[in-house]
Amino acid sequence: MNRFITAIMAATLIATASLSLAANRPAPLSTPELKKNIAANGKPTLVFFQNPFGGPCKAQKAVLDKLTEKRNGGFNIASVNATNQDDQKAFYDYGVRSLPSLVLVDGSGNISKVFPPGIQSFETLSAQLDGLK
Repeated sequence: MNRFITAIMAATLIATASLSLAANRPAPLSTPELKKNIAANGKPTLVFFQNPFGGPCKAQKAVLDKLTEKRNGGFNIASVNATNQDDQKAFYDYGVRSLPSLVLVDGSGNISKVFPPGIQSFETLSAQLDGLK
């Protein structure tokens, strides 16, 4: 049992360390969607890794739709779809292994924040976008 707990803790530390290393480097432009949206018009971009048929991803999309409506186009969204074969390289490039996942890219095209996997709230995303100003 102790080995199992130790293995889980080690995996968590490695995952957390790799996520923090990803910040402040240029965002990979692995798909046409990413090339089109990342830093377009100097705006920040939320890269949304999703399976459009999954419940948690649908819930995250609803949050993103509300955020888009309330912020009047002050940021871009680039969707990366797990069911699209052409998007698979982006999952590798960003190190995404769980869905939904979000990555915030600043207006210069650099990774600003890698959110932990799971649904992020309207308030959390809004605060992160405000922090880029």
